[in-house]
Amino acid sequence: MRYARDMFWADRIAGEVEARFGDLSKGGLKRPLVVRDEKTASGRVHVGSMRGVMIHGMVSQALKDRGIDNTFLYEINDTDPMDGFPVYLPEEFKKYMGFPLFRIPSPDGIAKNFADYFASEFKQVIESSGFTPTFYNVSELYLSGKMDDSIREALTHAGEIRRIYKEVSGSQKPENWYPLSVICEQCGKVGTTRVTDFDGTEVTYVCEPRAVEWAQGCSHTGKVSPFGGNATLPFKVEWPAKWKVMGVDIEGGGKDHSTKGGTRDVGGHIAREIFHHEPPFDIPYEFFLVGGKKMSSSKGRGSSAREVADLLPPKIFRLAVLSKDINQAINFDPEGDTIPVLYDLYDKLAEGYVATKDDDYARLFSLVHVGPVPQSGFLPRFSQVAFVVQMPHMQLQNEMEKLKGSPLTEAEKAEVEERALYAKRWLELYAPEKFVFKLQDSLPEAAKSLSDMQKKALGMLAQYVQSAEAMPSGEELHHFLHGLKDSVPIAPGELFKAIYTVFLAKESGPKAGWFLSSLDRALVVKLLAEAIG
Repeated sequence: MRYARDMFWADRIAGEVEARFGDLSKGGLKRPLVVRDEKTASGRVHVGSMRGVMIHGMVSQALKDRGIDNTFLYEINDTDPMDGFPVYLPEEFKKYMGFPLFRIPSPDGIAKNFADYFASEFKQVIESSGFTPTFYNVSELYLSGKMDDSIREALTHAGEIRRIYKEVSGSQKPENWYPLSVICEQCGKVGTTRVTDFDGTEVTYVCEPRAVEWAQGCSHTGKVSPFGGNATLPFKVEWPAKWKVMGVDIEGGGKDHSTKGGTRDVGGHIAREIFHHEPPFDIPYEFFLVGGKKMSSSKGRGSSAREVADLLPPKIFRLAVLSKDINQAINFDPEGDTIPVLYDLYDKLAEGYVATKDDDYARLFSLVHVGPVPQSGFLPRFSQVAFVVQMPHMQLQNEMEKLKGSPLTEAEKAEVEERALYAKRWLELYAPEKFVFKLQDSLPEAAKSLSDMQKKALGMLAQYVQSAEAMPSGEELHHFLHGLKDSVPIAPGELFKAIYTVFLAKESGPKAGWFLSSLDRALVVKLLAEAIG
């Protein structure tokens, strides 16, 4: 990987933005550029939405680094209907299927409404990850009348919008279809209504009982003003309307939106032909997968933004997203190797950053931090810390000082403690079996089938430990184990497998010399004696 300033994806995109809009840093900018992203607050927000947050947030930062003034807006879409039922909601909420999200009560009875309840959790994740966009709710745009002109344009040019749908995406709409859903005056649902006419002031509509599978309309027919928050535009029309209303200059989305005939393509035509507005600079990006799957907000253990944020400190969470180019999918698997690998990558970046701040790694390493970049220091492997916190006989700070070879600084102690905290969370909730260890106090069953060569090597190890005045150090044990090949024709892998089997009932484990040096000598001698029989 290379992350020099001209190579990091956010800097590359910032350069492309500047090429499109001109020399913005030298008087060519009449107003701050607007960078925008959004999420529908229909339930617990999937961690994949954090990729959009971080991409737009980092592009905003990269533009500022170039001297280009900009504002990062983040919209909570709260006017969509509830069209899917989150598995964690009480059954009583099923009666709100089809209602606009901002008109559904909060599950906790405290938040302003359903959307506000789930948006609040997501906002906390965004801010704790080091991003500070200006938040707003789309319902505010409708209720304040800011969307009224766009609604009027869409209804007046419904035939042209139907044509664009057909020509661009192949979607055939009926001749009497209007791009709007009103909130039914009788039942309060927005997902079941169909507009049948517009007279320039009011729309005629029907609340259809079987318009959708997930909600039932009340059959009411009526006539109402579509303005002032009484209605909502369909996404393919609403999106370009918001580009104009909010003056958006830069906005990306998942790659599925940017395919030919996709939502972005349709929206671009509507923006130019109906709203007479140039679409913003696009940033299509790959998905954020969890365990190889693109999960919804209402399904998937360990897939919500809150759950993942609780598993990682901000710098590692940011690294999980920022380290991948936007054209690469991210596969975050909390039940696999993802978290130890991320920490190893962080440590590698830190090493490169310390070596020279002009190194290719320096840009990424500086950006994963919120606030000052830490100075050089000892960074124990996350997998080593995860092992130590499972060993009751080990004292964390002492073991880390053994690995470092000198006392820890206050900053290093804080880093070790942080890693221990997150290691414990991961071990408790998601860690795969290969990272879970338990020190044996008697010979495990698996160790009773060791080969003769393994037993011979373990016998020599037992003699070495017994003959020493005190338990040998990790370095001394390391050299002894690697020197055994001169006395016993055994492959190193077979030797270490035997050691881990005897002491951990596993075929793999941490660095054997360091691990053995931390054990009580009497236990080592006892188990080795039992193993060689």
